[in-house]
Amino acid sequence: MKHSILAAALVALAVSACGKKEEPVAAQPVPSAQEQMKESAAQAVEAAKESVKAAGDAAAAGAQAVKQEAAAAVEATKDAATAAAAKADAVVDSAAQKAEVAAGAVAEKTDAAVEAVKDAATDAKTGTLDAAAEAKAAAEAAVNAAKEPAAK
Repeated sequence: MKHSILAAALVALAVSACGKKEEPVAAQPVPSAQEQMKESAAQAVEAAKESVKAAGDAAAAGAQAVKQEAAAAVEATKDAATAAAAKADAVVDSAAQKAEVAAGAVAEKTDAAVEAVKDAATDAKTGTLDAAAEAKAAAEAAVNAAKEPAAK
């Protein structure tokens, strides 16, 4: 970020210094050294003012870009969390259905019911762990994305 502001200031200084065109002066007396120094100092002050303004504009643009990137990271985190929640809901629904099947099997065979409950629990555990890992990865990605522009 410091380098980009410095670069913007140097570019602004170069453009402002090179951009000024002076009309040719027809046969004027040569100004004294003191007058030339005053004019040079005035030009340098004006160029410095323009450079500071350009640097301020560049800093404002950089801050706006960081703000937009952070907003995009927040939105991506929301989307990933919503997707993870939907997946967790699907896993819970699946486990509930398997539990219903297991309850029906209890009436017929106790051993079959125990196996169905074990399968449902294993599926629920696996699905929940996967959903949690995805939510964690999405949150970490969003945090890293938000940190990158701030580090620049």
